[in-house]
Amino acid sequence: MKIDSVDLFYLRMPEVLDIGDGSQDMLLVRVAADGNIGWGECEASPLTSIASFVTPLSHSACHPVADSVIGERLDSVADIGRISAKVRACSLDLLQAEHTLSGIEIALWDLLGRAQQRPVWHLLGYQRSYPKTPYASSLFGDDPQQTLEKAAAVRKLGYRAAKFGWGPYGTSTAAADADQVHAAREGLGDEGVLLVDAGTVFGEDVEAAALRLPALEQARVTWLEEPFISGALATYKALADRSSTVRMAGGEGAHNALMAEHLIDYGGIGFVQIDTGRIGGIGDALRVARHASTAGVTFVNHTFTSHLALSASLQPFAGMESDVLCEYPVEAKSLAREVSTDHLELDENGCVAAPDAPGLGLDINLDALQKYLVDVEITVAGRTLYKTPQLRA
Repeated sequence: MKIDSVDLFYLRMPEVLDIGDGSQDMLLVRVAADGNIGWGECEASPLTSIASFVTPLSHSACHPVADSVIGERLDSVADIGRISAKVRACSLDLLQAEHTLSGIEIALWDLLGRAQQRPVWHLLGYQRSYPKTPYASSLFGDDPQQTLEKAAAVRKLGYRAAKFGWGPYGTSTAAADADQVHAAREGLGDEGVLLVDAGTVFGEDVEAAALRLPALEQARVTWLEEPFISGALATYKALADRSSTVRMAGGEGAHNALMAEHLIDYGGIGFVQIDTGRIGGIGDALRVARHASTAGVTFVNHTFTSHLALSASLQPFAGMESDVLCEYPVEAKSLAREVSTDHLELDENGCVAAPDAPGLGLDINLDALQKYLVDVEITVAGRTLYKTPQLRA
């Protein structure tokens, strides 16, 4: 198959709020090759990603991403790796290229799986897709009472695990954060798996983060996610060494496999969380999953947006029976919920698994997305480089 076209769609909620919710807009990717279609999603700023796809050549290491994709052959798994390597080589100095590549690479897997009538996890070499235990991923409430109510609602829905993050956590006192964590534990119940996401709020301040450890340990929190900025490996390791029961988690900010592998090797983390929409796609996430397994670190997906992204993020560890935790978005905006016509629903055991259907196993709800489509045109020196494509069947 020859890749005939790559279309990028900027989708956006009518109002975007200044909160830690990445489901408020989206860059949806459609790849076409010889009559076959694949879909992907970038976890990135849509307009800057579109710009990286069409930007005029700057120099030999700063090509537009489009130059390395359109017209290429896609006949095997190896071709996806080859195309990804070409993007990285030709767009080396175009820093947004990794994010843009991620959505395209996911769409290539979806397209190849559909063309061969095989689920992506089977293309990756797995023989089956194991069920995962989803943790309901939510923001902390504005106050402990709101957090308690959120946790109780999650418990009522049947989730055995939940994560609370961002919001006011880390922005006030350690005592205020302790109240939030204990409220989450009370609402979730004694048996639930409780996870906390600090959203990099402590920067590189080990002492500030360490003040939160007693409450996290008292509430039997399994992990503290992203206490520090990406790349602060020594800082992660220092806090990990000071924690007796709470493990460190991170990796969603990794823009390539090496960043995630360094966090595993030098950051002292117990859980590595990878977003296929950021790291370069499914292939790079698979590489990290394998590396984590050899290092004794648990692989977890990072997903806070659509079920298209959820399916993509499950594929790299679908066949790993021992890595069972799965981030499951429960507070996504209507845009993210309406992307696909069907969803990855919890089974009778409260688990979720990567679909058995070809590709990513989900169909795009084209009619529902029309109201979110943003009309964009990029013109340089009188030449139109990008104009919003038709989002139709």
